Amino acid sequence: MSRRNTQALNSINRICNMQKLEPQTLYERAKMLLSIYRDVCWTATDRARDAEGELSCYCSGELEDALVYLEEFAPEAEKCKFEDTIASLFQTNWLVELVDQAMMKVKDFPYNGNLYFEILSMAYLHTFKYTESDMLEMLHLERSNFYDKKKEAILVFGLSL
Repeated sequence: MSRRNTQALNSINRICNMQKLEPQTLYERAKMLLSIYRDVCWTATDRARDAEGELSCYCSGELEDALVYLEEFAPEAEKCKFEDTIASLFQTNWLVELVDQAMMKVKDFPYNGNLYFEILSMAYLHTFKYTESDMLEMLHLERSNFYDKKKEAILVFGLSL
C-alpha cells in the first residue's frame, strides 16, 4: 500500500460510507472542535474560579451556606446570573467529557489507535503546546508521514464522536 492509501484510511473511508458521512466535512468539523479545545478548557477554568470566588463572598465562604443564600435570599437577577454561569460550566464540562470519550475510542481504533491518540493529544489537547519538531521527534515520524497520520487521526476522532 502507498503512503496515502493505508489500511487505516481505507477503513476510515469504509466507515464514512457506511454511516453516509462526507470525509472532508467530518475532517473539518472534527478539526474545528479539536482546535478550540485548549481555549475552551482555559476559559472554563477561569469561569469556574470566578464562580467559586463569587460564592466565597457569601456566608464566610462555606459553599453550602452560599448556595442556601442564593436559593432563598438572593435577588432574582443575582440568582439568574449564577444559574447562567453554572449552566455554561456544565455545558463546557459536557463538551470536555465528549472529547475525552472520543479520545478513548480513538485509542481503541484497530489501526494505529495509540499513535493517533498521541498525535491528537500533543497537537490539540495537552496544556503544553508542542512544536511540530517536538512532535516529530517524540513520535519518531517523518514530516510527510506525520501529516498523513494526523489527518487520519482527526478523521478517526470525528468518527468517534
